[in-house]
Amino acid sequence: MRHLLQLWLLPLFIVTVLAGCKQDAKVAPDSNPKITADTSPVGTYALVSVNGNKVPCTIQHEGAGPTIKSGTFTINADSTCSSKIVFSMPPGGDSSREVKAVYTRQGAEITMQWEGAGTTKGTVEGDTFTMNNEGMLFAYRK
Repeated sequence: MRHLLQLWLLPLFIVTVLAGCKQDAKVAPDSNPKITADTSPVGTYALVSVNGNKVPCTIQHEGAGPTIKSGTFTINADSTCSSKIVFSMPPGGDSSREVKAVYTRQGAEITMQWEGAGTTKGTVEGDTFTMNNEGMLFAYRK
């Protein structure tokens, strides 16, 4: 029974971690000079911390205690992006989950509309991308 419960909670946890719930975000055209064509956010960023804890780390979220082992966030020039997280749930082995989104950008702020889910906002400053997803802060570095 416990194994069955974990299998049910795992997808719920992953969707919660990787996709936000807000549905009404609207973004105006780029207006912030911090990010220009010369400082494009396009690229692949590696996950370095979750809630200030260096990856790999174990997090508590909605009663679950998964270990986040690694992750990447890729921002493409065609206004698409993707997030991939490698994690483990006790007592199982490693799993991964990749989700895709389209994004809009206003200066340093990027708003992602996830396939089949809500929106999440993030910020690109230099080689760092941060995303606050339902109170969990994910920090990535190029």
